[in-house]
Amino acid sequence: MREGDTGMDAGRTGRELTDESGAERSEPELIADSADSGESAGPPRRARLRRARWIALGLLLTLLLPTLAAAVALRMNYAGDPAPGTYTRNRDALWLGHAWVDGRKRDTDLKALLRRVHGSGIRDLYVHAGPLEHDGTLPRSAYPKASWLIDSVHRELPGVRIQAWLGDKLASEGPVGLRLERPATRAAVVGAAGQILAAGFDGTHFDLEPLHSGDRHYLALLDSLHGVTRAHHALLSVAAHQIDPLPALHSVAGGLTGHPKWWSQTYFGQVARRVDQIAVMSYDTAMPLQSLYGGYVAQQTSLALEATPPSTDLLIGLPFYHEDDIGHHASAETVTAAVRGTRLGLSRTDADRTRFGVALYVDFAATDADWAAYREGWVR
Repeated sequence: MREGDTGMDAGRTGRELTDESGAERSEPELIADSADSGESAGPPRRARLRRARWIALGLLLTLLLPTLAAAVALRMNYAGDPAPGTYTRNRDALWLGHAWVDGRKRDTDLKALLRRVHGSGIRDLYVHAGPLEHDGTLPRSAYPKASWLIDSVHRELPGVRIQAWLGDKLASEGPVGLRLERPATRAAVVGAAGQILAAGFDGTHFDLEPLHSGDRHYLALLDSLHGVTRAHHALLSVAAHQIDPLPALHSVAGGLTGHPKWWSQTYFGQVARRVDQIAVMSYDTAMPLQSLYGGYVAQQTSLALEATPPSTDLLIGLPFYHEDDIGHHASAETVTAAVRGTRLGLSRTDADRTRFGVALYVDFAATDADWAAYREGWVR
């Protein structure tokens, strides 16, 4: 009943009502007058608009509140002071580009590199010696100057190890790429590892992407690779995806986008137990602010420490490059923020862990400011 209606008088049939003047009018007449005046027989338009606004606001809050909560949590994760002594354990690493083994680098370049590494915490150099072919093989022509680099570093910086950085695009999200589910392909990758170790490298560092969490074929490959590296008294190292910042986020991301960016913490641990070193690629996070990125790195450091056995070297990747796109904001993903986040995560989870370090990505994009931030914040 709308406001102003008087209801039915006693004895009326319900088909006739009284207007303001007291004249009796039939129900059809009232409906016709209402239509002529632009009023609706249903809910008023203003009420419908108000309800639509509330629905829109509810949907917006449903999307924004979890994001805001996550941002607050990351910002809080970046607060506080790192524990004393959370600095380099002299187990850091540096990714080097392919120019070091294909003949483009000269002696003057090598001298500059040696000066950079000397007195830092860097113990391992991951030198790009691939990529692998999609069938898992590695052309020997890919690294013609490897011995020049290996011999020079061993002579000038005793104790610094040269590992061959090998990788390829996996066919996990498209028709083209390396297929780990094929035994012949895995066998070829193992053969490539033996080939690279015979060339004088101190180890093999694998970076295969995109690698989905739970891939059992990758675990089988690591088991086979470790047999080869042990036989050569060499290292097996891998670059690892980030760990779910929220439970099962990799499954949600995979279902929505087909690209599950993260690994579960359980799978990360399964990989870590099969290798000598594991380096978390803790960059390309899409974080817009240094404080959020640093908090994210602190979280990743804690998650990785929890999953990595003490017998495996754990390294946290630092962004020594500068790009601006949807996945990486150079103003946010800084070396300073990454180092502070690493120290905070280490402080809160396992401050005394000895087999721990940072990995610098990548030499050819690094600036003097990047190197200074690494030395001032981590080496000291």
